[in-house]
Order: sequence, then structure tokens, then C-alpha cells
Amino acid sequence: MSRALAHEDVTIRRGRRSGLPLIVAVHSRALGPAVGGCRLRRYDTWQQGLADALRLSEAMTYKAAVAGLDFGGGKSVVALDNDTALTPQLRAAALEDLGELIASFQGSYRTGPDVGTGPEDMVVLRRFSPYAYCAPEEHGGTGNSGGPTATGVLAALRAGARQVFGDASCAGRTVVISGFGSVGSGIAAGLAAEGAQVVVSDLEASRKEAALASGYGWVEPGRALSAPADILVPAAVGGVLDDVTVPRITARLVVGPANNQLTEERVADVLAERGIVWVPDYVASAGGIAYALSRESEGYGHETAQQRVEDIGDTVTRILDLAHSTGITPLRAAQQIAERRLASSASEFRGA
Repeated sequence: MSRALAHEDVTIRRGRRSGLPLIVAVHSRALGPAVGGCRLRRYDTWQQGLADALRLSEAMTYKAAVAGLDFGGGKSVVALDNDTALTPQLRAAALEDLGELIASFQGSYRTGPDVGTGPEDMVVLRRFSPYAYCAPEEHGGTGNSGGPTATGVLAALRAGARQVFGDASCAGRTVVISGFGSVGSGIAAGLAAEGAQVVVSDLEASRKEAALASGYGWVEPGRALSAPADILVPAAVGGVLDDVTVPRITARLVVGPANNQLTEERVADVLAERGIVWVPDYVASAGGIAYALSRESEGYGHETAQQRVEDIGDTVTRILDLAHSTGITPLRAAQQIAERRLASSASEFRGA
């Protein structure tokens, strides 16, 4: 079955205000309404934007299922070509077009910030639909999801460290973080507070000064994956783990929030063959969506939502225990857990 045919709903529309291609891919609503962020970024062709939406919406299905959330997977993309200037006027028009499209789903697809969008953009989308999460707090949202995402990664990292090193504490361990944005910096601060030796890297050279001022080491981006480390945290772009980069990794544990870290699923086998424990990215990065949905959709308070984020550590332990006991990769273990939950939901639906 093709990836497109595996999805419940794929909508492609040209925005009537912006003229830009708009894509909403809904992979599954088996567990509840589809949820997934909206991307506004450049592509060589709009078809690449479609491929992004298909891949990421599928990952969102698994992210929600493994995390125990009663939501499905979706994604929206505004595809900008390389020759079009993104003026403030065009950006506003594109967001209004997207808001109109999201409203047409009547809550069966819900969104939040992703690459190229942020909390302020959710304010525009909320003019059309209430199902745009992570708007600034003064507009009724939970704001930037970077903090909860970093908290979830730290919980995943400690669970992974317990499995690999026999101790959840990262004190004295060298951790290389590739990507020093809002999530990467939050992870760095948490690790440094418990005594880890933190080394960071980022494509934005301007972030080096802030990293050094915080007491972190610095490694140039081209050397981040191969730098001496106990733990590697991919926290920037996806597609960084492949047949070339994996043999260069010195870390025994890889845990990070970057989406789609593997160029192909079989790279999970390559990591395992080298004795590297890789926590699937959609598991480690679930903190932001778990927190926002708990607060904004399900009405829970901060403490309950925060506990759901911390529970990612228990999920990782379950995945790694299953992988160890059955001899499969953590990726396959996570997939099995998600697929069982999705299958159970489908069985309940058929029996209703």
C-alpha cells in the first residue's frame, strides 16, 4: 500500500488569498481527532510538501498512540517555493487560508506550531477555528511548547540512561546536543543542573556565544554526531542518522526531539548492530503535544499535564524492556505498542 493510500484523508488546496499550496494530511482518527502542527516552509516542489505532510502525520499517529493520548495523527503544510518572497502580507494571507481550511474539518483535525510557525500564528488560525493550540497565554493558549518538549526529552533520556548505563543520573556523563534552539537549550540546562558535561552545536553561529556563556562546550555542526560522547541528542533537523553518520557515532545512547531522525527505518537496525540504543524520536518528543492537549483540549491543570510529560520516561522504559526481552529494535517495539493500541481501538469500533 502506498503511503498516500494509508491515510484517511489528504486535502490539497490552493489558498484563495495567498495562491499558495495548502495541504492537510490526516493519517488516522482511530483514537480520536487528528492532531499535528502546521509547517510553513520552502520546498523545491509542492509535492515535497505533500511528502512531508504524509510522513509527519503518520509519525503523529504513532506518537499519540504510544504516549497514551486519545488523538490521531495529522499534519498541515503551507508550501512556499524558492522564488517567492514571504512578505508579511503573504504570510498573513497564507495563515488566513490555512485557518479557513482547518475550520472546514470541524475539529476532526487540530493543529499547533511547527517549522515556520509559532504561538502568534495560532492567534490568526483561532479566528477561524478554536482548534489551534499553543497560542500565547494571553490569548487562551499554553504558549511555546519548547519547555514541555524539553522536559519530555529529559525524562526519556533518564530512562534510556538507566537502561544503558544502569543509572538514570547523567552526572559526569558527556552529552552532545545538536541544535541549540528553544528545546535544545532547555535540555542543556536540565542536564547541566544534574552535573552532566554538556557540549552543544548549532548551524546558527550566533548561538555559540550564548552556549559558551552558559558554561557549555561547543562543537562545530559538521562534527557534532561524531564528537566523543556518552549520549547524543539530535535536537535540530531530521534525516541525520544514515549509513554514513551512524558508524561515526561514539555515543551509546541517542535520544532527541528532532523529527524523522532516521533517513530509512532500516537504520534502526544499523544502530542496534553497533550497540547504540536509539529512543524513537516520536516517543522522546511527545512532551509538547502531551502538555498542550492535556491543558487545552482535556482541561487538566498544570500539575496533571506536567505529570503526563514526565510519564514519557515510563513509556521509554516499557519500550526498551520490550526491545531487550524480544531482541527487536526500540523502533519496532514502539511500533508494536502503538499498533496494538490502534488495533484495539479498531476492534472496539467494529463491535460497537
